[in-house]
Amino acid sequence: MPYTYRHLRPRSPPLPQNARATHSSGQTYEELKRQCQQKGTLFEDCDFPANISSLFYSEKPPIPFVWKRPREIVKDPQFIVGGATRTDICQGDLGDCWLLAAIASLTLNEKTLARVVPQDQNFGPGYAGIFHFQFWQHNEWLDIVIDDRLPTFKDRLVFLHSAEHNEFWSALLEKAYAKLNGSYEALKGGSTLEAMEDFTGGVGEMYEVKKAPENFYEILGKALERGSMVGCSIDISSAAESEARTPFGLIKGHAYSVTGIDEVSYRGRKVQLIRPRNPWGQVEWKGRWSDNSSEWQSVSPSERKRLCQTVLDDGEFWMNFEDFKAHFDKVEICNLTPDALGDNATKKWEVTVHQGSWVRGSTAGGCRNFLDTFWTNPQIKLHLTEKDDSQDECTFIAALMQKNRRKLRKLGAEMLTIGYAIYESPSKDGHLNKDFFRYHPSKARSKTYINLREVSDRVKLPPGDYVIVPTTFEPHQEADFCLRIFSEKKPPKPTPPQQETEEEKQFRELFKQVSGKVSAYSLPKDIKFEKVSLMTCRNVISLMDSSGNGKLEFNEFKIFWDKLKNIYVHFDSDRSGTMSSYELRSALTDAGFQLNNYLLQLIVLRYSDDRFQIDFDDFLNCLIRLENASREYPLLLKSYV
Repeated sequence: MPYTYRHLRPRSPPLPQNARATHSSGQTYEELKRQCQQKGTLFEDCDFPANISSLFYSEKPPIPFVWKRPREIVKDPQFIVGGATRTDICQGDLGDCWLLAAIASLTLNEKTLARVVPQDQNFGPGYAGIFHFQFWQHNEWLDIVIDDRLPTFKDRLVFLHSAEHNEFWSALLEKAYAKLNGSYEALKGGSTLEAMEDFTGGVGEMYEVKKAPENFYEILGKALERGSMVGCSIDISSAAESEARTPFGLIKGHAYSVTGIDEVSYRGRKVQLIRPRNPWGQVEWKGRWSDNSSEWQSVSPSERKRLCQTVLDDGEFWMNFEDFKAHFDKVEICNLTPDALGDNATKKWEVTVHQGSWVRGSTAGGCRNFLDTFWTNPQIKLHLTEKDDSQDECTFIAALMQKNRRKLRKLGAEMLTIGYAIYESPSKDGHLNKDFFRYHPSKARSKTYINLREVSDRVKLPPGDYVIVPTTFEPHQEADFCLRIFSEKKPPKPTPPQQETEEEKQFRELFKQVSGKVSAYSLPKDIKFEKVSLMTCRNVISLMDSSGNGKLEFNEFKIFWDKLKNIYVHFDSDRSGTMSSYELRSALTDAGFQLNNYLLQLIVLRYSDDRFQIDFDDFLNCLIRLENASREYPLLLKSYV
């Protein structure tokens, strides 16, 4: 069950320096470190203890791990030796190459690296066994505190380590990221973009290399020049191909980082080169322009020096760009700002963020294939006004992210297949109903529904009012999500997620008179729908009996009763005596209430059964409670509209 996060207005991304402390004690890194120094003890993190629960959740360690601090492994441990570089990233016995590829890219940007890895940490004076790192999560920067106990086997680090045996920043960073996601095992398998975004708060874009635009080389060059993080990979057709080695020395299903792109003079012509890096720190490309290839013999020593060309088996190698396109299938780019792939003009981009949930029975409607429930998904409105320079359209990037799925793996959660569609809105108010989506096609949509953490695309649309509908592919699938909208110049002006118009009306006066001629015991059976409990009848009388004598005028009550029954029958399409919880929004609207998704989700959780059905008795009780709330706390109820 996802959290029904209530968010009344879009928020601007917080500044990284305002990273929120996350330790269960409520103390910051500085406070925890000072406390240890005063006590003369080394920090032990109770939130991520040095035991098997921090390592694995579904298996036992293959070898007997021993948790040791760096001072117990080497005599002179250092946090960083000679600067943090990509050669500090060597993969251990954990399938997190996607993370390591992102860390290698992180080292190429000093400013971004210093944000994630605070540089004023060491094993010298003041050492207290405590370190901290900062990660972006769903529009918020978090400060993750850890102790420096690391899993070892025979005094060697088991997981990520540096080529320098006394350097520990990369191993500690991996531990902090494992804590963020619940365990080391939770880091097995993933997309490089996921970690890149957690290191930057940027927005990711994925290219299929075989379908990339003609200026793809220029796009990559501009991205690297502006500090974007770039990764690449080779697809696999089956699990058996995972990490299989090709005849040219490349690894399938393996995440590489791209650390450079350049042109070289070769026999009187320019050759486009690109430099991937294998996070293993070894196993390299064996084709043209590889470390030992004959092509380098025709390149001047000065050119080789400029390109940092070496013959070391360090996992990094140059390739001809045409060979790169022939052998690699996907490229992932994480832009620190979305204009990294735009034209040369300086652009100002704005970001708005919307938090929401897909909840079974109310807002988990699935994709457009499921028309009966698709319309119940969250609907987020956009108001596009400013056209691009010399263009008739407005450009923005819509990035939909499902939240906390990796952390929830230990509970059986997997990445859901997600996507979104964008429709032109006929009005600025109200939740669009089923008939609208039946007769109106989308104006844009995500390129695909895919089981990645985030789906993002660039969109160009004429100025106007639009609705973005974020969905899972299948209905009834629950998750929390974060939708980010990056726009040029002034941002689109979306209404808050699930923000609807104020209550159009409360219940009409249900009874014109209260005379006390009918009691709960004397309600005629012929107007009961399936069954109405005695308690419900008492609730109706309690609601409307202003005299306190426990009786109501029958004729006026019958009018009220028929009205409610007609609403219910209208939405009980199959005459089963129950109503789908997905129809509750429309039924409540007909009864005079416009409620946002947060309150609707709570109502569905309270009144629907495990088949997402609501019987008439529960529907009537729901209306009674809403009416009571609207009378006693009118301002409170309006805050949910």
